[in-house]
Formats: sequence, C-alpha cells, structure tokens
Amino acid sequence: MAEIHDEQCEIKQPTPFPAVTVEAMAYVPFQQYKTVYSEEKGFDRGTIFPELDKPFLGTRWRDMK
Repeated sequence: MAEIHDEQCEIKQPTPFPAVTVEAMAYVPFQQYKTVYSEEKGFDRGTIFPELDKPFLGTRWRDMK
C-alpha cells in the first residue's frame, strides 16, 4: 500500500462546489487537501496527493467491460 504522511495542510478548504449551482453547467469540485505522500513517494508517483494518484493500467476503458 502507498506510504502516506499524516501531515495536514494548513490551507483554508473551499467547499467542493459553489453554494449556488445552475442546471446544465459543468462544475469541477475544488480539491480537498487531506494527507500527502512523502517527497520520495510523490516523485515516484507523479503527485503528492493520494486522491490524484490514478495509475495507468494500460488498457482502454471500453476494453475493461
């Protein structure tokens, strides 16, 4: 399993979505900072954020059905 540090980010967390959303509009939620990988692990994985660590599995999505 991935090594994760228990360091908490000291950044004020925005809400994931705006308070008022409009139908038929695309929204990308703000990243919620939680824990981070160590420098070495982050360099190896390409991100220090475990939530963004999405390994490439070498196949197309439609081939996974």
